[in-house]
Amino acid sequence: MFEQTFKNIDDLLHKDAGCGSELDYVEQTSWVLFLKYLDDLEKDKETSAQLSGNTYQTIIAPEFQWSVWATPKLPNGKIDHDALSGDDLSDFVNNKLFPYFKKFKANAVNADTIEYKIGEIFSELKNRIQSGYNLREVINYVDELRFRTHVEKHEMSHLYESKIKNMGNAGRNGGEYYTPRALIKTIVKVVNPKIGETIYDGAVGSAGFLVEAFEYLKKSKKLTTNDIITLQKNTFYGKEKKSLAYIIGIMNMILHGIEAPNIIHTNTLAENIADIQEKDRYDVVLANPPFGGKERAEVQQNFPIKTGETASLFLQHFIKILKADGKAGIVIKNTFLSNTDNASIALRKELLTSCNLHTVLDLPAGTFTGAGVKTVVLFFDKGESTKKVWFYSLNLERNLGKTNPLNQKDLNEFVEFQKTQKQSENSWTLDMKEIDKTTYDLSAKNPNTPEVAPLREPNEILKAMAKLDKESEEILKTIRGLL
Repeated sequence: MFEQTFKNIDDLLHKDAGCGSELDYVEQTSWVLFLKYLDDLEKDKETSAQLSGNTYQTIIAPEFQWSVWATPKLPNGKIDHDALSGDDLSDFVNNKLFPYFKKFKANAVNADTIEYKIGEIFSELKNRIQSGYNLREVINYVDELRFRTHVEKHEMSHLYESKIKNMGNAGRNGGEYYTPRALIKTIVKVVNPKIGETIYDGAVGSAGFLVEAFEYLKKSKKLTTNDIITLQKNTFYGKEKKSLAYIIGIMNMILHGIEAPNIIHTNTLAENIADIQEKDRYDVVLANPPFGGKERAEVQQNFPIKTGETASLFLQHFIKILKADGKAGIVIKNTFLSNTDNASIALRKELLTSCNLHTVLDLPAGTFTGAGVKTVVLFFDKGESTKKVWFYSLNLERNLGKTNPLNQKDLNEFVEFQKTQKQSENSWTLDMKEIDKTTYDLSAKNPNTPEVAPLREPNEILKAMAKLDKESEEILKTIRGLL
């Protein structure tokens, strides 16, 4: 049912003049979904309060509650035919509803509250659905959805992930929104975070890393009440620069069960890393920072190693913001391993001397649909310098793409071999004593690849053919002599 509802909403938005792409569909669906989610959340809290003999004070004023403005019901449970629609609905949403929710940010006690998230979301969004009649139908469809039970929330989160994936495949910075979930799950498994550790992504996007880390930790042990509170409030942290990604990230985490995600809407790279103090640091960093971007000179001034390459600045930030003995799994372009510019050399030296880069996963082309670049995953612990790096090159017998994406089975051998850093045709170890200390080149050159015979020159092939012809002729002569 949920899947058909989402399809119906997309069909409606496709017809609306204000929504031109898959990105718009997700954005506009998100704010309506969010308000329906809040309505169900308030009902659950009210029920809990009644069971405890307490009174629940609603977050949202009566006029702006979903059941009042969006879906006033008749006694038979159907939506009242006098419910706002057309221009009346558009005027209410644009001129009253959005300004009301926008004020929540200023009135919130702190940034960790659901009130602050409401205000932040509605400060960044605007209603793009131009037809009030289309908006009425979208609201009616969303009202069919439920967020009350664990099963309902699980199905909703799964469908929302599918929408993010479709948005990524639609182009327009696709890789920015969607990192293959099989890859994220593998990175989380190898980093192996523990309950009580803080987990951070400074380029949070759709919050895929935080969501998968949450799912991993939920299954890691039988959770106590304190564990649940720790996971809800004191574990997951993120920063995101772009408005749409920020909203999608928050919505994705909420649908997965984190009520008030600790995601801040800010440009991570605008912060001077010299200002990072011990209280700002995290136990675990999981991230796929944007690659290929170019940062302005004033942003570069926030970093000791000056470079315009966005991913290289993020890597400096991540190294700095990790606690001593902290762990990281970070996706980066494979050219980071061998670029010869001064900044790349200095950054590799910094990584190898301040951290133990214990594992590099070399991914095949096509891992990121539409991105068109080869990437690696760096796994490192902060503290001791690197002595040896274990490399694993993921060689698949098929080409990856939109219809044939990376899956969990593809990565099983890597996960198994990584535990013992096993040597194989696809894996090898590089001793730091062997690398050039002027370049710190870490090129993923596999010494265990079976040797392939070199291609012969054309004249060699012709000589070999002539020799075979001569041998064949001698054999035929012998046969004729015997007859």
